[in-house]
This record gives sequence, C-alpha cells and structure tokens, in this order.
Amino acid sequence: MTDLHDQTAAFADSVCSMFSSAATAVGDGIPIIRANRQDKEFHFQNWFKSLLESQDLDFDEPGRNTYPDFRLVHTAVGYEIKGLGFPGRVANYDCNSQIPHGVYRGRQIIYVFGRYPSNSDGNEYPVFDLVLCHGSFLNADDDYVHKNKSIRGLGSYGDLLLRDRKMYVAPTPYGLLDGVERQVTLILPELWLPSQSLVKRGEIIRREAARVMCGYTFDLSTHKLDATWRDNPNGGKEHLFAAYRLSSAPGSTVSLKQESQT
Repeated sequence: MTDLHDQTAAFADSVCSMFSSAATAVGDGIPIIRANRQDKEFHFQNWFKSLLESQDLDFDEPGRNTYPDFRLVHTAVGYEIKGLGFPGRVANYDCNSQIPHGVYRGRQIIYVFGRYPSNSDGNEYPVFDLVLCHGSFLNADDDYVHKNKSIRGLGSYGDLLLRDRKMYVAPTPYGLLDGVERQVTLILPELWLPSQSLVKRGEIIRREAARVMCGYTFDLSTHKLDATWRDNPNGGKEHLFAAYRLSSAPGSTVSLKQESQT
C-alpha cells in the first residue's frame, strides 16, 4: 500500500509541476507559434513541447501515430495533446488511434486540451484556456485496445479488401464541465493529492453506464449499423475527481454539466 501511495504521489507531483508551468505560460501570454498557415496540426503540440523542455524533462519525440504524443522517460506519465480552435467544435473530438485511457502500457495518461483562435490572421496567437485531465475522467475502462482489422472478398470479383478502420468521438472537458472556460484547470482522480500550492475548485463524480457496447455489425447492402451490448459489471460505479487551479488564479467553481450526469 505504501509503495502504491508513493507512486501515486510521484505521478501527482510530476503532473502538478507541469500544470503549474502551463498555467504560468497562459497567464504570461506565451503564444502559440505556427510555422505557416498550413500548420494545422502541430502548432499547439509544439507549444506544449516547449513547456516540457523548459522543465528539463526527458521525453520521447512524438510521431504521427504514436500514443500518447509525449512519453516521459523518467516518470511513467504520458501527455496526449488536443488543440481546439475557437469558435468551432469544442464539445467533442475525434480520436483516431486510441480511445481515451487513464493508463496505457503502464503509463498514466494526461490529456491536454487547449483552446485558441480558430481564424487568426497571424502566425502567433494566445491560448484562451487550458484543461489538463487524467484520461480516466474521459473513460475509466483501460481494457479495450484499438486494432484495425480487414477481410477480403468484397466486390464482383471477390478480391477487394475491406478495412475496418475505426474512428472514435469522445467528449472534451469543455463538453462535460461548467466553469472551465477562460480558466486553466487540472482534473485529477480524487486520490491524487497534490502536494503543491494548488487550490481545489470542484469535486466531480462520473458514474459508469449500466450497459456498454461490446461489438457491432454493418450490413453492406442496407448500410445499417447495429451495436451489440452487454451489462456493465461496474454499472453505477462512481469515479471521483477533483478540479484544481493555481492559488493565484482560483477562478470559478468546476462542476459536471447537468446533461452529463445521467
């Protein structure tokens, strides 16, 4: 039990240090810098990368299909970066390589959601707000691992390959929570007790569904997609999280949106 507590404390200290650095950068107006107008994917990722470098943290360089984007070397923590142009789609996002995980291949996964101007004329622009959240806040099940599969036999000659390339759409903290707009917020499991001078700005409960999807079928003739379901053995289980901010910028209270509480 002591080892687990010490390990959790080490994770919390590492993530809180990173959060404090990110919150300070937003407060100081450190801008996102894109290489050019065609840079639509990596500009926010590069902004966060500079924060990791400022903390003298060793990390694996990200690749196009790596998950998470940044994997720390000396601490089993990874950061998955999700930039969101605003105004625009901010309530949910496409995750093409993996559904959200709290733990993936032994690493604690922290998601970094940042909003910035969607139609900026220049190549430098601010971060409006930021949410760092543990992946278990988005999905508590770490058993499912994404795999693309294929089957041959499609077409009149029976030699076309059908690839089942799944895409997932997950909610963002902006879609789930009230009180995170124009703030810099950290969402952690309640048991992760920060040792740094952060203030708690809300307690959040997410409750597991009674049924969960366990498969699907797709009819190539009718284009009908049907899901199969199973009872969730953890149905009704509550997962407790806490929202934190810097003591210098406590901001508004964070709570779960009413429509997310069903």
